Amino acid sequence: MDSVRIAARGYGVAAALVAAALVVVLALASCGSTAPGPVDATAQVPTPAATSDLAPQRTPGAPRVLLTGLEVPWAIAFLPDGNALVTERESGRIVRVTPQGAATPVGTVGGVSARGEGGLLGIAVSPRFATDRAVYVYYTSAEDNRVVRLQVGPDDTIDGTTQQVIVSGIGAASIHNGGGLTFGPDGLLYVATGDASRSDASQDRDDLGGKVLRVTPDGAPAPGNPFGTAVWTYGHRNVQGLAFGPGDRLYATEFGQNTVDEINLLTPGADYGWPTVEGIAGREGLTDPLVTWATSAASPSGLAYAGGSLWAGALRGERLWRIPLTADGRTGTPEALYTGEFGRLRGVVATPDGSALWVTTSNRDGRGSPADDDDRILVVPL
Repeated sequence: MDSVRIAARGYGVAAALVAAALVVVLALASCGSTAPGPVDATAQVPTPAATSDLAPQRTPGAPRVLLTGLEVPWAIAFLPDGNALVTERESGRIVRVTPQGAATPVGTVGGVSARGEGGLLGIAVSPRFATDRAVYVYYTSAEDNRVVRLQVGPDDTIDGTTQQVIVSGIGAASIHNGGGLTFGPDGLLYVATGDASRSDASQDRDDLGGKVLRVTPDGAPAPGNPFGTAVWTYGHRNVQGLAFGPGDRLYATEFGQNTVDEINLLTPGADYGWPTVEGIAGREGLTDPLVTWATSAASPSGLAYAGGSLWAGALRGERLWRIPLTADGRTGTPEALYTGEFGRLRGVVATPDGSALWVTTSNRDGRGSPADDDDRILVVPL
């Protein structure tokens, strides 16, 4: 779609809790093996924190549509001036969006090879933007997935062809490309990757696939990394969302295979089990997730922290998951919001003042049922 259209109306919907459902195991006779096939389920937390222990929670208001007519928006990053940069997976465009919903394409990233789940994915704004005017994007090229640094000009346009490669050689495929980017409170860049359908890559610490990486703004392995390389954590299948919560703890969404999707608390050097296990295994040497869902209820992509909770966008589940947190990082009972109201939800980011979430739909990604005004950015007041 060549133009971006501004919505003139808001959509008010009531929040809805997901009702408890059974997880059904289907026995499949193929090759003499069985595969679990949950129909639906509420989120599972091994030991939910007591309500009295939770951080103060903000009640979300009715979502409103800020912007329509985007082409598979994937990630959002706010600039210091309060405007946001939004990536489009298919077109390779970066669009600047104001809090009032005005949209201007500001650049197209050269070298993007959009295929399947690949294309222009994550974006992060340099914490030193006032002086270096740098933004970072994660994209699928013809050879690999990579992270590059781009410059924002005085007129706020972005030269998408002049790139400084920060990280390259991340495995690429039509699925499982990862793509999340975020700068931490330590000023370092965290990069979420997928296994690119090579499950053995996730356990190979010399392979960048199926990992969360931690690098300097110039792409060097960050000081203090557990293995002396860019690898921060490993044993992941496909991580797309990263968010820092209370105590500067880093959380990540992860796509499962047949059984469950996950939210993990990332600990440097930890092995999250893929492909040995999926979900909670209780095995020595492996780190279990904090939260799991049936794959039909989630397929979690974007992740944000605001108002005392984590917020995860669900693609297949077509809902926004709210996961309350305690001050020491434990999780309460998750709650599903807006189930089926807006279709597939992908990007989730908190506004700089924490007063709202911006959430993108992903109904034009080939797996949804797009409305005439898709894809959209929703604003959820907190």
